Amino acid sequence: MAQAISGDDWAVRRQHMVDGQLRSCDVTDQAVLAAFANIPREAFVAPAFASLAYVDRDVPALGAHDRVLLAPMVLAKLIQAANVQPGEKALDVAGGSGYSALVLASLGAHVVALESDEGAVAAAKVLLAKEKSVEIVAGDLADGAPGPFDIILVNGAFESSPEKLLDQLAPGGRLVGVDASFNAAKAVFIERIGGVTSRRVLFDATAVKLQAFRPTPSFAF
Repeated sequence: MAQAISGDDWAVRRQHMVDGQLRSCDVTDQAVLAAFANIPREAFVAPAFASLAYVDRDVPALGAHDRVLLAPMVLAKLIQAANVQPGEKALDVAGGSGYSALVLASLGAHVVALESDEGAVAAAKVLLAKEKSVEIVAGDLADGAPGPFDIILVNGAFESSPEKLLDQLAPGGRLVGVDASFNAAKAVFIERIGGVTSRRVLFDATAVKLQAFRPTPSFAF
């Protein structure tokens, strides 16, 4: 029989993740590091994969049909790049059971967590029931939610540009996610300035491709 992991053991694993995966990969924002050190990621992971909660990989989200939580390093670097400020409004897209939404909220954001996986939505509503700064919304990922938003975090890879999400950015708003339209996927930072968006590559990244942002099939005759 597998031995249950104690709260102290989880805390040790959490700190090892922060020190071994985040700090060593240039995550230096102290508020981001504190959020990852304090939030129990294992609570948001499917029980069969809880022991992998702090491994450097995607893991299935609690209750989800096919949604995963991004690998800690990728998620932390995306959130650090977004430069979340207290009081900003954030849209968390495809965050599964709510882990990334809670990280954003812990940084002071008011978060709309948009998820299309019904099981993940149900889990997030339970896990974040007492979190006043997070609203869980079920809906189509590509359509986004009523904005505008200062921050949009896409928890996965998009093969086609998330145009509706970009339209929901406030002036000075930032979208971060993984662009899989490159030959090798890249984490990207997209900012709205003066009514137009600019994009820059952040780092090489891997993430599950989100069905909502796949190219529309074309047919040749």
